[in-house]
Amino acid sequence: MSVLVMKFGGTSVATLDRIHRAAKRVAVEVAKGHEVIVIVSAMAGKTNELVGWVNETSPMYDAREYDAVTSSGENVTAGLMALRLQEMDVPARSWQGWQVPVQTTSAHGAARIEDIPPANIRAKFAEGMKVAVIAGFQGVSPEGRITTLGRGGSDTTAVAFAAAFEAERCDIYTDVDGIYTTDPRICEKARKLDRIAFEEMLELASLGAKVLQTRSVELAMRYKVKLRVLSSFEEQSDEAGTLVCDEEEIMESNVVAGVAYSRDEAKMTLISVADRPGIASAIFGALADAGVNVDMIVQNISEEGRTDMTFSCPNDQVMRAEKAVEAARERGDIRFNDLVTDTGVAKVSVVGIGMRSHTGVAADMFKALAAEGINIKVITTSEIKISVLIDRKYMELAVQALHDAFGLDKAA
Repeated sequence: MSVLVMKFGGTSVATLDRIHRAAKRVAVEVAKGHEVIVIVSAMAGKTNELVGWVNETSPMYDAREYDAVTSSGENVTAGLMALRLQEMDVPARSWQGWQVPVQTTSAHGAARIEDIPPANIRAKFAEGMKVAVIAGFQGVSPEGRITTLGRGGSDTTAVAFAAAFEAERCDIYTDVDGIYTTDPRICEKARKLDRIAFEEMLELASLGAKVLQTRSVELAMRYKVKLRVLSSFEEQSDEAGTLVCDEEEIMESNVVAGVAYSRDEAKMTLISVADRPGIASAIFGALADAGVNVDMIVQNISEEGRTDMTFSCPNDQVMRAEKAVEAARERGDIRFNDLVTDTGVAKVSVVGIGMRSHTGVAADMFKALAAEGINIKVITTSEIKISVLIDRKYMELAVQALHDAFGLDKAA
């Protein structure tokens, strides 16, 4: 009997009525003959509430107790979902991470899944259980303590279970009806994609698209897990949503698959850095040690023996970055004349596997931005992505202009 994994996000289980609606979807798949593994998030807003309680109780909290508290929201949802399924005469049982067990590292608050032995759940399926309802976002460390996987970790839980059980598919139910060419709230011409390649989805997720957690897409690509993203609130059908799959399973696609953006970016420039071997290592090593997530990097020669080094990072990490480079200068690791920070920028990116075989994408992108009078501050590229930093006030205009320039409102 084939296994199907179904994951329901916080908005999909926000109330008892929504849990009932989700349970009906599960029952439909059971009736089709599937053994179903359901991964649930905490009810919408509950994790934020729990985090708030932890911070209020102990601002310098013990990470192990933080995980014990914040993982409890998923436990509640899992129990309620199992009870609702039982009321519908569907044999179901809830499982917490340690009961499976979902074996993780000991990095509390940001643990990574190391193994999911399927024996316990397979034994219960053999005994007649039809649905295993798993509390997402959580696992157990080698020391036997509850761990959590970081925000959005239930997506990763779902993909990991699909890989461990060689599931037919992993369905991610959320409050949107699929993956769009860009954010429909910004561009009314945004079009829902029927299929998107793993690599494209990974780039879009890492560049700001918030439909799927980046780690979950990485895991799906590694283990060839078919992902389907669909809405909990739309009619159920086999054609609903967007399938995230191998490039080979997509007959033909546009050169550019989508436009992503990240609003909360900052551009930082070290002016007149002494240009010598190892200087980049000294700068970015210090930033890495401080936990700064550096993204785009550009180096410009400013004068004889000197260089300007520009990089971007999230806005909320600017203070940490400033402290890190100043500390490195005080230690004598690096020398520079000034540090200039611009917190009013945004990153806009175009993504598509078609870029591998088509020329002129960068030219078309820059032409479209120039036509709108949008100045580019920083550019980075990869095989299937071009990203630019621009003034944040032009972000929405840039997204709309690029969506039009690449004809993303039309199917290939």
